[in-house]
Amino acid sequence: MVPADEFEQEARRRGYRRVAGVDEAGRGPLAGPVVAAAVIWPSRAPSIGIRDSKQLSAEERERIYHLILERARGVGIGFADAGEIDRLNILEATRLAMVRALARLRPSADYVLTDALTLPFVSLPLRPIIKGDVLSLSIAAASIVAKVTRDRLMAEYHEQYPQYNFLSHKGYGTPEHLRLLTQFGPSPIHRLSFRPVQEAAFAHLLGAS
Repeated sequence: MVPADEFEQEARRRGYRRVAGVDEAGRGPLAGPVVAAAVIWPSRAPSIGIRDSKQLSAEERERIYHLILERARGVGIGFADAGEIDRLNILEATRLAMVRALARLRPSADYVLTDALTLPFVSLPLRPIIKGDVLSLSIAAASIVAKVTRDRLMAEYHEQYPQYNFLSHKGYGTPEHLRLLTQFGPSPIHRLSFRPVQEAAFAHLLGAS
């Protein structure tokens, strides 16, 4: 299925002019931040191959990411780090990252589309859309920006903590990541509130004792 701008056009027919799609990357990993992006896509602009980020290869995401930055009316990016995820829980940290992405969006949005999530602390009109990253062009664009941004961050973390091989798994709970986490214990960017991290940390302590 190819994303379309039907939801954006519906909002414009109601008088809104700066319709932002918002999505995130990184809710599931055991390490690193959750990253959100907000994108205002021009009305009736070509889709330039935009899809849900999960449907694209890394090379396709990089290429389209650059086109989005060139052609979007506005792009905002927000983060919530591992400490905030541990303190708030992953759902509320995701909402925080989305609020930050909207706050950094220029021009600011006057209407928001999200991939199923409500944002209680956002006063703008907002429409959650089930499978929004598949159906909405602006949400799909935001999913690409968020994913590429997060992958680049995890590549930087790989330079700081090469023993975990973040470059390969991007913090997700792969067998390799769990093995390395048990071997070395958690890093400063691991999400200590996530059960697999707690279990690996405990196994690391047992192995070191």
